[in-house]
Amino acid sequence: MALLMSLVFLLLLTLIGISSMQNATLQEKMSGGLWLRNQSFQAAEMALRIGESAVQQDSYSLRVCTGGQCAPPGESAMVSAAGHNSHSGVTWISTANGFYGVQNIGTTLGAVNVPSNTSATLYRVTAVGLAGHSRSVLESVYAKY
Repeated sequence: MALLMSLVFLLLLTLIGISSMQNATLQEKMSGGLWLRNQSFQAAEMALRIGESAVQQDSYSLRVCTGGQCAPPGESAMVSAAGHNSHSGVTWISTANGFYGVQNIGTTLGAVNVPSNTSATLYRVTAVGLAGHSRSVLESVYAKY
């Protein structure tokens, strides 16, 4: 009887141990996914700042987008190489762990944080950060006057 009880307790301890190992493995996968998401976000943030710095340069010029090319670039969800996309008109530029693209979306008078009665050219900067299987996409609108 003592042997039977010991085997039952041993079986219970084995099941608890296996359950704990599966739980630890799941937590490891979740933390790895979170780490990748954070890395892709940081890469997108870096690409966004690089794109904004490029637009800030006095010599930077880009033709105004027309028609459907003024929409946010849909290929940002799948871009995997630098180059020009003829559908959106965006030229993707490679960074360390991602890409950025700039669109000239036109000029406006009296934009937010622009002195009154001052014309500003608006640029949309779209950045994509990649880390493992994680992808982050960020956009900003930069007013240059």
